[in-house]
Amino acid sequence: MSNGVKVLTPGEPVPSARPGLFSFWTATSSRVAVDRLTRRLVVLGGVTIIVSILAILVVIAGEVYPLLKRPTASPVSVPAQSPTAPPLAVGVEEYREIGYLVTASGIQYAALKGGAPPSPLVLPVLGQAQIVAVSPLGRGAFALGLSDGRVIPVEMRFSVSHQDGKRIITPDPLIGDPVRVDPDGRAIRILAHAVPKAGPVTAAAIGPKDLILIAVRERKALVGPSTREEIRQTLALPLAGEITALAIDTRGEDLYVGTSAGELVRVDVRDPANPRITAPVRATGEPAVPVTVLGFLLGDRTIVVGDGKGGVSSWRPIQTPPGAEPRLTRVATFTPHAGPVVAIEASRRDKGFLTMDRSGEVHVNYGTSGETLLSLALGLPDLRGLSYAPKTDGFIAADASGRLAHWTLENPHPEITLKTLFGKVWYEGYQSPEYVWQSTGGTDDFESKFSLTPLIFGTLKGTFYALLVAVPIALLGALYASQFMHPTLKGLVKPTVEIMAALPSVVLGFLAGLWLAPRVEKVVPGLFLAPLVIPALVLGAVYLWRLVPPGIRRRARPGTEVALLIPIVLAGGWLCFALGGVAEGLVLGGDYRTWLLSALGLTYDQRNSLVVGVAMGFAVIPILFTIAEDSLSNVPQHLVAGSLALGATRWQTALRVVLPTASPGIFSAIMIGFGRAVGETMIVLMATGNTPVMDWSIFNGFRALSANIAVELPEAPVGGTLFRVLFLAAFLLFVMTFIVNTAAELVRLRLRKKYRYI
Repeated sequence: MSNGVKVLTPGEPVPSARPGLFSFWTATSSRVAVDRLTRRLVVLGGVTIIVSILAILVVIAGEVYPLLKRPTASPVSVPAQSPTAPPLAVGVEEYREIGYLVTASGIQYAALKGGAPPSPLVLPVLGQAQIVAVSPLGRGAFALGLSDGRVIPVEMRFSVSHQDGKRIITPDPLIGDPVRVDPDGRAIRILAHAVPKAGPVTAAAIGPKDLILIAVRERKALVGPSTREEIRQTLALPLAGEITALAIDTRGEDLYVGTSAGELVRVDVRDPANPRITAPVRATGEPAVPVTVLGFLLGDRTIVVGDGKGGVSSWRPIQTPPGAEPRLTRVATFTPHAGPVVAIEASRRDKGFLTMDRSGEVHVNYGTSGETLLSLALGLPDLRGLSYAPKTDGFIAADASGRLAHWTLENPHPEITLKTLFGKVWYEGYQSPEYVWQSTGGTDDFESKFSLTPLIFGTLKGTFYALLVAVPIALLGALYASQFMHPTLKGLVKPTVEIMAALPSVVLGFLAGLWLAPRVEKVVPGLFLAPLVIPALVLGAVYLWRLVPPGIRRRARPGTEVALLIPIVLAGGWLCFALGGVAEGLVLGGDYRTWLLSALGLTYDQRNSLVVGVAMGFAVIPILFTIAEDSLSNVPQHLVAGSLALGATRWQTALRVVLPTASPGIFSAIMIGFGRAVGETMIVLMATGNTPVMDWSIFNGFRALSANIAVELPEAPVGGTLFRVLFLAAFLLFVMTFIVNTAAELVRLRLRKKYRYI
């Protein structure tokens, strides 16, 4: 007991612990429980965010995936039918319930989905003649060429009614009056027919090189009967071989002639009385390979040529150079057939078309991309006719005995390939392949242009100019605020800059587009003088400040010198704008816009990249400044003190010690600012002209991925091609930011390892 320690006797109870120790244990247990709960909540929140992002990515990928699917086709059983004479052509109505075959004696119908077929169409005007030629079907009205030199115009129409919930389709053809093409009564060999607004135009090959052109011009008078004029021309074409194929566009403007020598000739028939014949071009690989069939794509701007060796190519009259006489130019070459091409059938909804050879192979092609999407073997020998369904959801083909092959076709997004999304494409109306985004047009034959390259370019362009403005201002401001500014002044400046981040981007975009853009347009020369004039004035002011007696300089508290520079900067801005007007008058001829166009070939758009750079740079500066300033301020003070103790100035310490040590955080700030600029929508949408052009000029606008999604998604049909391409644009934005953030993290870790401090 001498040392104050009580020894317990056997059986004596152990005294209870002190109340303070129990309270400490209870508090510690509660703190541990709270820490565990907090840790789990933080982990749960992080996992929830990751799962949410992945869920969004899955939804986007689900909308994009159908664009990657290849077209599919499947055969449909056709009821047995009695054999017919070899068909000259075959057609089908839009519901694919009734098909029709043009034979030498008339038109016969086939019930494709069962039931009794309609009665054959009898043509009393045939007399003793037979049908020996047919102009292409599926293009509205067509014509039948007879063995006695006459031509009968025909328009296949079908009336649809419903009875007892069942659709009933009844043929209702319109037969026109025969036209005598050849006065000598020779048989029509090959026939082309079109019915433009001015009147029908018919071209018929009578002999091997004899071509007769007949155009009817109907004029309606305000008073009295209408007049009808028939223009007949016999054309002597400069051909090396015989005429083997004819095609005329629905406008009745251009007639194309294919020959047995593999040549293609364009005849301008805009003035039927004076047709102009252009020089022939070689359309096949070898002179001995004939042109077997011709066909127009939707819109009749592109002609497709099939030859005797199975080759398929598309051609278009191109003005090279602009304003010159159009010359036929090969645009694309498709996967060849194993045998001679006997039919070309164009889609009535897009630039797709079918080609068929006599052995029974059918190719599904798309004219814009220049690719063959699908190849099918129909299993019928000696095919004679092919017809693409009006809804582009199937087709039928007929062999020499009149047997039909009926196929359904699923090809919802034929215009989408990697080439059309990211490569140069030769679109109709363009002189060469280009990157173009133009999703909608004013006519049904518009060729959708879904190149994402201009949008990606615009996104990077806007980001580049925004960071060009924001990074120097934000980083230099953060360096000054963390290393040189007085703490009291810093306590006012930093919160003010951080509050700038709370400004809605739609407000910044509104101000940039409606207020800033017109004012920038007036002072562009002064803006380009500012980087020269203002730094010179600041350096001059600093030099003069050093000449001030030390007693007066000491009255300014260290770190508050920036307040003395504010009037200098404002005066410099005023001087820049004043000198800009003088420079514009003396050097730029009084109008900088005219000088830019004449001297540099640049046009000035009021809403351009310069305006976006200023506005979006203003939006990016707060986040850049905040993160960079925190990184610079968190550099350990013993490093700064050690540098100063060794004799380094504060400026040397800031550049050679503080800046390298804080470089990981500064790099992270720049990358976060990059992601902020890439995803910006409203500023880009309102401050640019939203023109998807690929030009680095700071005076031109652009269209970014985010702005394009905001503009076009509300009007895009759900599930359509444009709808899914916009989701693909969103997916690209996600991938871009993911790659940039991943690369930034890797670089940050390397910088942190290189400049780590202990």
